[in-house]
Amino acid sequence: MIELPYKNKFETLKGTTGLNISYLPDFLNKSKSDILYKKFLDNIPWQKYKVKIFGKTYDQPRLTSFHSIGNKKYNYSQIGIKNNLMTKDLINLLNQIHDKTNYRFNSVLLNLYRDGMDSNGWHSDNEPELGDNPKIASITLGEERFFHIKHKYKKNLRYKILLKHGSLLIMGDKSQTDWVHQVPKTKKKINPRINLTYRYIY
Repeated sequence: MIELPYKNKFETLKGTTGLNISYLPDFLNKSKSDILYKKFLDNIPWQKYKVKIFGKTYDQPRLTSFHSIGNKKYNYSQIGIKNNLMTKDLINLLNQIHDKTNYRFNSVLLNLYRDGMDSNGWHSDNEPELGDNPKIASITLGEERFFHIKHKYKKNLRYKILLKHGSLLIMGDKSQTDWVHQVPKTKKKINPRINLTYRYIY
């Protein structure tokens, strides 16, 4: 798996790989990132859900919280996920993303990875309510974690990015139709990570 050599600027990996993702390591400065990390860790209504995999039920290996504008409904992995209104901080981040991109979002799924054993397996964010060819904007707060992405059919196209505290990752066209991604487990002793994944729900 190739680690992408991003520099400290907004860069996009396109071209021969067919992968359309952009990464901005310093989307938020450290002071703002630290403040938001503590606020979200302490104040977001984190939920523990169960998921069904091949007919068996398991605890989801992370905590989550879903927030939207206009009481949008979102469901994945047969989870009846609770909807919350967006807070002022979540809306401010949404507006900052809109200033950086041509994409528009109206909801956010937050994930809390409590330690290295919390993870997210290979998947695409392609639920029906996200429409055709969905785009995702992902903000990382807290511990750095590797993000893996691979092509569904071209097995030689596999990459990883170290998502840093305060960074923004944009997954653009075809990123959910032709690719799958994950946040793998690690045996290292690490601190919690909060991931905010903004999306548009129809």
